[in-house]
Amino acid sequence: MSIRTANVQGFLYSKIITIMNAKNTPATSYDPEKLIEFFNKDVPPESMAKIIRNLNYVIALTLIRKNETLEHHTKELDHGLYWLNQLAEILNPHLTID
Repeated sequence: MSIRTANVQGFLYSKIITIMNAKNTPATSYDPEKLIEFFNKDVPPESMAKIIRNLNYVIALTLIRKNETLEHHTKELDHGLYWLNQLAEILNPHLTID
């Protein structure tokens, strides 16, 4: 196991435990090992955070330009963009103030 892999696994494990122990968080039905494997083999957390932020930007910009008076699916969009951004912050804190 490389140092990078060990660091990513440790990072992800600590984040998963934090999320699972958060108040008002329902028990998860997924295997944390699969999530760790995904980030170790497919895409690093930092890259995924960048992808999520870019996607949020494109979605928001497209919606603003196409429909200035968002009348449909506003609740779903609000929740989707919020939770994608929360995931991006967990994967690679960008807005955290130390």
